[in-house]
Amino acid sequence: MKIASPVFKNNGKIPEKYTCDGINISPPLEFSDIPKNAKSLALIMDDPDIPDFVKQKFKIEVWDHWILFNIPSNTNKIEEGKNPEGILGVNTSKKPSYQGPCPPDKKHRYFFKFYALDIILNLKEGATKKEVEKAMKNHVLEQAILIGLYERKK
Repeated sequence: MKIASPVFKNNGKIPEKYTCDGINISPPLEFSDIPKNAKSLALIMDDPDIPDFVKQKFKIEVWDHWILFNIPSNTNKIEEGKNPEGILGVNTSKKPSYQGPCPPDKKHRYFFKFYALDIILNLKEGATKKEVEKAMKNHVLEQAILIGLYERKK
């Protein structure tokens, strides 16, 4: 299974347009080689490189940017600035939406984690990443990761 974007390569720079320095819309994504027996898909975008002051302030280890689940298993792309059919979870800002990169200190890595699941998750809109990950446990058929990098101009 693969995840890619036509606007940045794996371990490449996320264009400013998709960040807090631009218009802060989600980048286009493309999926391929999804297992035939997948019942649903999930996408989690997060940032593990947050500084200690953010970890302490929010009592977190990772900043969650975009949580999507119960995406139909025949989905092969997400259009720029759109959410696919499916259900939105909440990001760290407690919003059911995409939140673009906005690192306060240095270059950060943004992980777009794509999952093929053997079930449809029994969760409602507004589920947290923790709830989605718990519900997915033992139901992941395959996983693919795309990493984007972003550093704000000083």
